[in-house]
Amino acid sequence: MSVFGTRFLAVDWGTTNRRVFLIEDGQVTRTERDDRGVTSVTPGDFDREAIGIRERFGDLPMLLAGMIGSNIGWQVAPYVAAPAGVPELAAGLLWVDRRTAIVPGISTLIAGRPDVMRGEEVQLLGAVAAGLVPHDALLAQPGTHCKWVYMAGGRVADFTTAMTGELFALLKKHGLLAAQLTGDVAPGDAFLQGVEEGRRRDLAASLFGIRAAKMLGTRDDRDAAAFASGLLIGADVAARLETSGHDTVHILADPMLGGLYAAAIEAQGRTAHLVDSHAAFVAGINEIAKQ
Repeated sequence: MSVFGTRFLAVDWGTTNRRVFLIEDGQVTRTERDDRGVTSVTPGDFDREAIGIRERFGDLPMLLAGMIGSNIGWQVAPYVAAPAGVPELAAGLLWVDRRTAIVPGISTLIAGRPDVMRGEEVQLLGAVAAGLVPHDALLAQPGTHCKWVYMAGGRVADFTTAMTGELFALLKKHGLLAAQLTGDVAPGDAFLQGVEEGRRRDLAASLFGIRAAKMLGTRDDRDAAAFASGLLIGADVAARLETSGHDTVHILADPMLGGLYAAAIEAQGRTAHLVDSHAAFVAGINEIAKQ
């Protein structure tokens, strides 16, 4: 029988946020979300954090995933090389002690370009295990760093990471365009115009075009943020769809960000399906715990 048994604690421990799940007989019976991501914890205090979680949720086995296994986390859980599935992740668990383990991330050099993920792998494999996506599919996980993942036979076959969200955040905070990018972002006309412009993938020139549009009065600054978001997401989507061979993209994200990617994907003639990322995580962590 698994060390984790029928009752255990699962922790999705990212860079800035953390979510704890009490899992009993495969179901989430209690959950807690806070801002105690790994960068909020003083090095050397992770064991104390784990004790605190157990004091609140029960003295149970604990399975951790995400940046907690990185070089800024508790201990480094070495990457498992793609292609990888649940058995490879389970075999690669890093045991902090006899009742506490960290899920390894996945790495790839398959396409000749190095890439890595931590935490996303649990959602990806869980989405397949829960029947939320086919065994062979193209998945997108938008965020600060968007993951584009090829699943084959229910395993992570290969993937690409794009710094789309981080680029947008940097443009909003620093540089020439920051003062213009204060409006709301929604999948309306301005966003879709940006998506179409992004398909050209001439980002350096297209971004300056936002400044030029202000100078020439051809676009209201209220639409500038939506256009810029569409531009970046459109370029990201176009690059992936060009070589993917898939007509459908399954998106693991919250409805707002997932909706933007869905709009960009559908504007480029493909089909998009939103997937519940929390349900996928729980399914994935359950599968790893069983093994």
